[in-house]
Amino acid sequence: MSERRPIIAGNWKMHKDHLEAIQLVQKLAYHLEEHDYEGQDIVVCPSFVALRAIQNLIQADKLPIELGAQTVHAEDEGAFTGEVSARMLARLDVRYVIVGHSERRALFGESDEVVNGKLRAVHKHGMVPILCVGETLEQRDAGQAVEIVAEQLRGSLAGVKLAEAQDLVVAYEPVWAIGTGRTASSADAQELCAAVRGVLAELFGQAIADGIRVQYGGSVKPGNVRELMSQPDIDGALVGGASLSSEDFALIVGHRRR
Repeated sequence: MSERRPIIAGNWKMHKDHLEAIQLVQKLAYHLEEHDYEGQDIVVCPSFVALRAIQNLIQADKLPIELGAQTVHAEDEGAFTGEVSARMLARLDVRYVIVGHSERRALFGESDEVVNGKLRAVHKHGMVPILCVGETLEQRDAGQAVEIVAEQLRGSLAGVKLAEAQDLVVAYEPVWAIGTGRTASSADAQELCAAVRGVLAELFGQAIADGIRVQYGGSVKPGNVRELMSQPDIDGALVGGASLSSEDFALIVGHRRR
């Protein structure tokens, strides 16, 4: 099996203006010094209005943090009022872009086809997509979790080349665990993350699948991250609410030393 570098990413959603974002990253950098963060990627995904401020802060202070964005438009430019292109994000030194988050799928009607266009735009401009997949509670209770996740993966990754897949990050986020306080058991999370890797192997071959990082997301907290990250197919976490606390997010990053 390929050695996979862990990745912990914070999705701030629609929280923190640019001044609050600066304060949060400054506090996070301070708290990270108390923990073992070497050997893994740490990512923060603020709102669009805070990207430039956080870019400047990361570069000026040489922080061990990568910049991420929460979504993107598939086209490079055009009459798309309110949208932001991958080309624009790349110019801000954004490294990671979340695509296909369940909130984007549910609230803004993003289909697998739309997600696929965004993912390919992210690749085109040299950034790394964090592709989100996950089932609803109704789908899980109906025994369809693996089927739904596999369908989302195949649709969202249609036409992606082998070379592009090598840089992919996939986040398995059960919709019923996002922002609810409910977390999949470590065994459930491992089962679905292993299923994700199985579909990736079908699409790109086992060697590439073994190198793709798979995150778990859904009410990740300092108290459960260690058990989740101990699973063989879980290589990181996509953190929502807990990433808005510099102390909690630093504890999640430093799970290996606790």
